[in-house]
Amino acid sequence: MSDKKPQTLTIDNVEYNVADLSEAARAQVVNVRVTDDEIQRLNRLLAIAQTARTAYANALKNELPKH
Repeated sequence: MSDKKPQTLTIDNVEYNVADLSEAARAQVVNVRVTDDEIQRLNRLLAIAQTARTAYANALKNELPKH
């Protein structure tokens, strides 16, 4: 497995050569990647919570009086 970072990056469907970016731009790339990782983490947590809610709601339905 390689620890190499991508040589290019795509933002808004435009590909950029990382080596051509300014130091400030590279810092923002790090910020975007960290934020993307956090969004993925939160989406996983949301999926877990939604699955749990569905399970609880189904269990509740089994306990409710039948009409």
